[in-house]
Amino acid sequence: MAENDQSNEQAATEQQAPVQPMFAIEKLYVRDMSLEVPGGAEVFLQQQAPEVGVQFKTAFTQLGDDVFEGILQVTVTAKVESKVYFLIELQQAGIFRVAGIPEEAMRPFLGSAIPNVLFPYAREAVSDASTRAGFPPVVLQPVNFDAMAETEQHAAGEVEAPATVQ
Repeated sequence: MAENDQSNEQAATEQQAPVQPMFAIEKLYVRDMSLEVPGGAEVFLQQQAPEVGVQFKTAFTQLGDDVFEGILQVTVTAKVESKVYFLIELQQAGIFRVAGIPEEAMRPFLGSAIPNVLFPYAREAVSDASTRAGFPPVVLQPVNFDAMAETEQHAAGEVEAPATVQ
């Protein structure tokens, strides 16, 4: 009889206890990748070093109750003036399980946590692609995805601006 009381109390406590936040990586993969050297062999004869530009974009799709696909898109362009030496476009992706995060905090959390997980894999893929194309490795510098997510949230009007004191 005492065991039933204890199990009933434990069940009631478990129902009232808040769900612990959980973040798990299910799968990491390259969703799409392209490498272009539009000038062909003549770019290797050029003496001038190209200017390398890098752009990042993130996207998230809910696949199930607690399952999300996250994509970090990286575009690397190396060019001199208007002549493109090479272009690398990569979509590094992953499937993630996320639970116990309040709905209002989910988007900022995904905007920060997922790109931070995907970035090292994207950096390796970009470096490998540039090397395989015959160029020096492109080493992507660290990125503050927390700040990027916050900026995107402000731009979307999801966060109220801090009040100013006069």
